[in-house]
Amino acid sequence: MSSTTKIYEEKMNNCIHHLNRELGAIRAGRANPAVLDKLVVDYYGAPTPVNQVAAIAVAEARILTITPWDGKLVKAISKAIQTSDIGINPIDDGHTIRLVFPAPTEERRKQLAKEVQKLGEETKVAVRNVRREAMDKFKAMKKAGDITEDDQKNLEEETQKLTDKFVKQIDSICEDKNKEVMEV
Repeated sequence: MSSTTKIYEEKMNNCIHHLNRELGAIRAGRANPAVLDKLVVDYYGAPTPVNQVAAIAVAEARILTITPWDGKLVKAISKAIQTSDIGINPIDDGHTIRLVFPAPTEERRKQLAKEVQKLGEETKVAVRNVRREAMDKFKAMKKAGDITEDDQKNLEEETQKLTDKFVKQIDSICEDKNKEVMEV
């Protein structure tokens, strides 16, 4: 692999990392701490992510516990969860907050599967945009006389192979997430 295509491989890798973060936030009926990643709470006037002010643990397959390090935050975290799009009512005992994840309905699982597919398609578009950016750069290099026509063809083939590899990886990641989502 040439150093010229390394930059574009890194950009495509970043697309995959972003997809994994987004898919981690999709609730599939199992308790997953990643659903709280985007949740922020007012901590002494500053919006702070919940995972920075509390210990989050999976107590059981469908139960997530949130134990704030500052006891005064229990009510604020509960309120943030209720107003978020998580769709679960928190149960707090004054010290710890519990989130009980119900098994999603068939309709909800299908909706989540569509969301997974949509994220996968968006990531494929992002990877293809990186490929297009690379191809444009190679054409400009050829026009400027920095590389030969053969070099340009080789770089384009290398970039296409990278793109195919990442698209296949995206399909695999989405397929695994869909299996998880559709599991009863």
